[in-house]
Amino acid sequence: MKFYRTILFVSLLILSISAFSQSPVHYKIYSVREGKEISLSDITDAMKTDDVLFFGEEHNDSVTHSLEAKILESLFTKYPNTTLSMEMFDRDVQTVMNEYLTGDIREKNFVKDARVWSNYKDYKPMIEFAKKNKMDVVCANAPSRYTNLVGRKGQKALMVLSADSKKNFAPLPFDTASGKYYEKLQEMSGHGPTNVADTAKKKMPPINMMGNFNLIMGQSLWDATMAYSISEYLKKNKGKKVLQVNGRFHSDEGFAVATQLLKYSPKLKVKIISSGTDETFPNIDWRKHQHLGDYIIITDPKLPRSYKD
Repeated sequence: MKFYRTILFVSLLILSISAFSQSPVHYKIYSVREGKEISLSDITDAMKTDDVLFFGEEHNDSVTHSLEAKILESLFTKYPNTTLSMEMFDRDVQTVMNEYLTGDIREKNFVKDARVWSNYKDYKPMIEFAKKNKMDVVCANAPSRYTNLVGRKGQKALMVLSADSKKNFAPLPFDTASGKYYEKLQEMSGHGPTNVADTAKKKMPPINMMGNFNLIMGQSLWDATMAYSISEYLKKNKGKKVLQVNGRFHSDEGFAVATQLLKYSPKLKVKIISSGTDETFPNIDWRKHQHLGDYIIITDPKLPRSYKD
């Protein structure tokens, strides 16, 4: 009887492994440099000489969230000096993050005091992996109260804040969006130009407004602050690698955070993942996407989103 139970167990195990191996893959990865589809581990292997890997996501893409956790684990396994940096946490909650990672505070206090996003469940696996493996997590973003302030009143409004307040965003003055990224932001705002302009280094064309809010200014503070957070961390922690997770708009085409980062630290070697869906999946025309980054990940649009827009 014991022999037959063993045979039955082995048979069921083989069947389950076979079923798993035949399960559909809900994403495809393309290397722009190599001009072909690759695996997730190929990205990790190629990071040997790079410093920062941007993972640009659609915030409610459940497949992407799974891949982010996998690539974090893969990077840490191959490069134990890996650090996670995230748009989803603001600089002023770095102490809270550190206290949770060291086990000093409970999760319910962390969730409340770190002001986690409503879809924190999507990012929790990465935080828990970092906690388990004693990894640093950089809270990279500028608190929304400052992006709101600069969007309403410009950089001069930030300059009069206290020294403690200024620790929570990029040094002033910061560069604002320019070139093609500026045009993307104009397109996103959907409003006509005004005569309001505010940039640190050169005069730009009129900047679009959303009501009384200067979108370019607010977005640029987010971008500059995330870039500064990464740069600041790497200058203090030589030899580290950083996985930066943010919305794809903040890194697609090498714009935004990626551009700002190379202003703060020109010698850094950076790679960019752009991830999103495409209705043609799995028969993807990669030419439509290859301008977006070094690696393009297209996920299955038929799968449920982690939350509704």
